Amino acid sequence: MNSLSLSPSIRRIVLEALILCVLSAAVGLSLNFKLIFNAFSGQSVSASVNSAIDSSNLDTANIFPVPVEMDELDELSTAGALLVDSRNSVDFQKSHLAGAISLPFATQGDYLEDFRSQVSVDQTLVIYCSGYGCTDSFDLATLLIKTGYTDVLVYEGGFPEWRDAGRPLEGGGK
Repeated sequence: MNSLSLSPSIRRIVLEALILCVLSAAVGLSLNFKLIFNAFSGQSVSASVNSAIDSSNLDTANIFPVPVEMDELDELSTAGALLVDSRNSVDFQKSHLAGAISLPFATQGDYLEDFRSQVSVDQTLVIYCSGYGCTDSFDLATLLIKTGYTDVLVYEGGFPEWRDAGRPLEGGGK
């Protein structure tokens, strides 16, 4: 028996696996066509999001917050962006990014109405939480977009990355 020949059952399994891979790729490409087209035409994901935000037919169900890096925060803060801490109030009191305000995602229902009355929907917001494993910043940012905020960004490195870089903090436990 030749070492390159496969038994009929193995050939069938390989063929079925290949068909599944091709079908999966076709479905993935068709569902993400716009994103893939933008990537090949040189646009970033954030450019796609920003163009969707600027459109007159705003469909917030399909808009996600734009991620930003730590080095972009200085420029955004200088331009007037508001830092929003989505961690719980206890953690915020202990320490937070300098100039940030607290809007804990877990209890946002208690504070959201006050937040909306004090912060314009046109205000640039940078939401952060407890780092890459924390989803509160993304979830809060998505909620704020759905309630009408148009310029919402997420700092995914969050408090730990900022603190570990020796950047300015406020609060009791710096």
